[in-house]
Amino acid sequence: MAREQDPYEQMVWPRLAELGRGDPRTFARKGLVLVAFLVLITPTFARAQSVDSLTAQINAHNQQITDLEAEIKQYQAQLDTLGQQKNTLKSTVSSLTISQKQLSAQISITQNKISSANLQLAELTNEISDKESTIAADQAAIAKALRAVAQVDAAPMLERVIAADGFATAWQAADQSTQFNRALDADIQNLSNAKVALGQNRDAVSTTKSKLVSLNTDLSTQKHSVDANKATTQTLIVQTNNQESAYQKLIAQKEASERAFEQELTSLQGQLNLIVHPGSLPKTGNGTLSWPFSLTFMNTCASRQSLFSNLYCITQYFGNTAFSTANPQIYNGHGHNAIDIAAPIGTPVDAALGGVVYGTGNTDLVRGCYSFGKWVMIKHPNGINTLYAHLSSILVSTGQSVSTGDVIGLSGMTGYATGPHLHFGVYATEGTEIMTLRAFRGASAGCADATMPVATLDAYLNPLSYL
Repeated sequence: MAREQDPYEQMVWPRLAELGRGDPRTFARKGLVLVAFLVLITPTFARAQSVDSLTAQINAHNQQITDLEAEIKQYQAQLDTLGQQKNTLKSTVSSLTISQKQLSAQISITQNKISSANLQLAELTNEISDKESTIAADQAAIAKALRAVAQVDAAPMLERVIAADGFATAWQAADQSTQFNRALDADIQNLSNAKVALGQNRDAVSTTKSKLVSLNTDLSTQKHSVDANKATTQTLIVQTNNQESAYQKLIAQKEASERAFEQELTSLQGQLNLIVHPGSLPKTGNGTLSWPFSLTFMNTCASRQSLFSNLYCITQYFGNTAFSTANPQIYNGHGHNAIDIAAPIGTPVDAALGGVVYGTGNTDLVRGCYSFGKWVMIKHPNGINTLYAHLSSILVSTGQSVSTGDVIGLSGMTGYATGPHLHFGVYATEGTEIMTLRAFRGASAGCADATMPVATLDAYLNPLSYL
């Protein structure tokens, strides 16, 4: 039974017969042309239409992402305008509604990125298949060409030179052999390049798959953010019965509760038998900590510098700020012990440094206690702890190990917060404990039964010294 020719043979060998028709040595003279022809015969033309279709779909997703990003900027502009208005129930609910639209747009962006990444995987898979086919075809073509030349030029070069009709013929034979060898070297280099490209495509597949895992995690977090936003809106409406007077009364209650909490906390701080050794703390000003939000979020803060008068969306600094000085009753005269960063409800909050979750809690579970709300504290191996408060959701648990940049919760306005922001504090580990006021000194009112971080006064550190 005759062997069936593969598609490459069907295309190549008629051309081979044409090149070698007549004097057998013509085949050798045409060696360079043959090799070049064989290299060009690849299966990529069969996939051109498929590649074009994938590229068009990827471009469509990218355009949708661009449109959604513009939409998100418009929502942010509306939020910034509302943030400058008087704090009313209407403005707060409007902010929550716009934030929810913004979150929905972000979810759509992530979904488009996931679809685009899947299309890129398909595209890379096609490219890998093409590279593998090219390599196999080139190797087969070179092998066949070498066998054919070996049959035509079975006699050693020296014998062919001796047997030549004259010096010119002998020289031509040698030159043809040299040309063929050069062409062969070039094709071998092409094969090597194809193998390198194949390896790069496989690396790109691995990178894209990792990106997909990250995007799916982002999508899950963003869906949590929408849930947190809806829950906050519903809670606010229930608490105020959708009445402005009830909302203003709630704000006043929060302020009064905060004053009582600060008085209790100050009394406790004076009795803590904790000593902070300055030598146990990391050096300041060396970027020990990362900002507790993603780079994307921090870039939006930089673009809104005119609104906050800083690059980081900071609404209140550490220490005796203008607000704490104007309202000494709120902080009991000791100034602000953290920095506040404006962030829409549901914004993912990142660990500023790797460590272990020292504790979590929710002071709102204690009736009438408006302080940290939902909080997370992380203990780091360099002698400091970081606190993340007023969260809408907590996504980690006590004892859990986290790495820098891991999402540990979602920003909110729980506890003593009249607008969505993150209360970000830095503490000396030696001077910090997590406890209730009742457990320590028998307090019975206010936040007595709320579990929270407490510290000696010299344990409070300025976060900007380590960011």
